[in-house]
Amino acid sequence: MGAVVRDPETVRLDARGRALVDYAVKLARTPAQVTERDLDPLREAGLADADIHDACAVASYYCFVNRMANGLGVELED
Repeated sequence: MGAVVRDPETVRLDARGRALVDYAVKLARTPAQVTERDLDPLREAGLADADIHDACAVASYYCFVNRMANGLGVELED
C-alpha cells in the first residue's frame, strides 16, 4: 500500500488495481475531467457498476475529509 501512496502512477499492479488507482488519482486531482470513458478500464477489469460506485464513493470521501482537515487547519498527531 505504501508504494501506491508514494508513486501511484508507476507502482506495479494487476489490471484491476491499475484501473482503480488510475481512476482514483484522476478523480482526486482533476475531478472536472472525469468522464464516462474513464469508467471503461474499470469495467474491462471486471468491476460492476456497484463496484465502480463504491470506488468513487471511497475516493470522494477521502478527498472530502482531507479538504475539510486542510480547510480547518487540522494538524496530524505524531
